[in-house]
Amino acid sequence: MKQKEIHSSMQPYLDGKVLLFDKPLRWTSFDLVRKVRNLIGVSKVGHAGTLDPLATGMLIICTGKFTKKINEFMGMEKEYTGTFTLGSTTPTFDLESEPQNFISIENISEQLIIDATKNFVGDILQMPPQHSAIKKDGKRLYESARQGIEVKVEARPITIKEFTITKIELPLVYFRVVCTTGTYIRSLANDFGAVLNVGAHLSSLCRTRIGEFELKDALNINLFEEEIKILRTVE
Repeated sequence: MKQKEIHSSMQPYLDGKVLLFDKPLRWTSFDLVRKVRNLIGVSKVGHAGTLDPLATGMLIICTGKFTKKINEFMGMEKEYTGTFTLGSTTPTFDLESEPQNFISIENISEQLIIDATKNFVGDILQMPPQHSAIKKDGKRLYESARQGIEVKVEARPITIKEFTITKIELPLVYFRVVCTTGTYIRSLANDFGAVLNVGAHLSSLCRTRIGEFELKDALNINLFEEEIKILRTVE
């Protein structure tokens, strides 16, 4: 599709920019891409690594010629912080679905929780969630999952470089994870609960780093919108 004529102040975005955003809660990654595309009037805009709607944090958005860098950014190491809720599971492994299978956590000690992390540090095989955008036979897994159909998928090799418990306020367990691309923190939550034999689901998540890009340097979409409006008033 040919790029329509854009405002002169938006030319740098057409030439190519890498933008760091703090994705708002309940926005999809594409919601943010669409918002940026509409604001700058550049058709070539894409993101480097999906964040679920219930996650916040770092989303890299590339514009113009810099969209060629997307795969490079997607392959970078990621850092996350968030919370697991012990004592129940959900079909989606997070709060996109209702908690179920409630189990008492009265016998879960701080040491048991810390020891459980050791099962996941290093090179491991992880089973992706059934509610994910992975394609099998041309169909996304979540489409089958919503129809109540479980699709057989293979476990995938990932590397968790660091898995630290930062605070425990049962049923909440606060964590920090550094991992390779392709890691599902939702699956980590579910598997973590299984190791403890009480179940768990992901109750909050924030991506704090992608490679050398840190969340503290990310843009707020509302402030970005204001800046773009100001730029458009200047010839």
